[in-house]
Amino acid sequence: MTEKEKMLAGQLYKSWDEELTMERSRAKQLTYQLNQTKDTEDHYRKQLIQDLFGTIEGEMGLEPPFYCDYGYNIHVGDGFFANYNCVFLDVCDIRIGKRVLIGPNVQLYTATHPMDRKTRASGLESGKPITIGDDVWIGGSAVINPGVTIGENVVIGSGAVVTKDVPPNVFVAGNPAKEIRRVD
Repeated sequence: MTEKEKMLAGQLYKSWDEELTMERSRAKQLTYQLNQTKDTEDHYRKQLIQDLFGTIEGEMGLEPPFYCDYGYNIHVGDGFFANYNCVFLDVCDIRIGKRVLIGPNVQLYTATHPMDRKTRASGLESGKPITIGDDVWIGGSAVINPGVTIGENVVIGSGAVVTKDVPPNVFVAGNPAKEIRRVD
C-alpha cells in the first residue's frame, strides 16, 4: 500500500511521504487564498471551497479563516455552515450531514498518534474518520476527536470535548462531553 492508502485506511503511515506533502501543500495554498478573500468575493470563495472539499451537496457557507490538512476528505451536505476559524484535520474522512451548523473555533480531528512512545517517536501517525449526522449544531470552540460519530439532531455545547460517539436527539456538553438531556 502507498502511504496515502494507509492514511485513508486508518493505518500507521508516514506523513512526510512526498505525495502527501504535496497534497498538504496544495490544501495550504487553497486555504491561504480562501482566507484572503473579501466578503464581496462570494463566487470566488465558493469556487475555492469546491476545489478544496471532496464533495459538497447543495448550498453551503463557510466563514474564513478556515484550515485543513487535505480538504478532499471533507464531505458536506446541503445547508452546511461553518463559522470563523474552524480547523478540520482531515487525514481520514469527515462526513457532515445536511443542515449542520458549526460555531466559530470548532476543531474536527481525524488525526491521531500512537499511544506507545517508541512508535510515536518514529513519527508514524494514523487517523480515524468523523461522521456527523443531519441537523446537528456544534457550539463554538467544541472539539470532536478522532473516530467519533455524532447522531442526527444533536446539539453540542460550546467548549465541549467529544471523545466518544453521541446518540441521536441529545444535547451534550462538558469535558469530556456527557449527555445533558434529550432534544426534539
